[in-house]
Amino acid sequence: MATSHSRQDQTTKYAWAAGLTAFAAVMLTIAGLIAIFRGIMGIAEDDVFLATRNYVFEFDLTGWGWVHLILGAIAVIIGIGLFQASTWARVGGVAIAGLIIIANFLSLPYYPVWSVVAIAISGFVIWALCVTRRDDMRSW
Repeated sequence: MATSHSRQDQTTKYAWAAGLTAFAAVMLTIAGLIAIFRGIMGIAEDDVFLATRNYVFEFDLTGWGWVHLILGAIAVIIGIGLFQASTWARVGGVAIAGLIIIANFLSLPYYPVWSVVAIAISGFVIWALCVTRRDDMRSW
């Protein structure tokens, strides 16, 4: 009877690991799409962004658009790779989510609501990818 109990624990661990990785994949893809749309708005110099003066991290809006567009495209590609539970995608997911957090923090005054949303989503992605151990993963 003791072996079935430990087998059930292992199955539960595998289910949690697969669920967290799928969660991170979906959320990273969503964060990437948000960044792509922000990038397109910045490149088109849309009137959606708030113009602030005397901000410490003052950059050109078109430059920020390109940064967000590139980060978003990479995030979507890594998000697709996470659906296959590959190690490179997990490492890349943590790295790109961290870069998305930094980029959104620096562009916070230009579009504060989406910046906070993207920072929160990326934080959840980092948490989900770091909580799952490699031992808990099996090919699914």
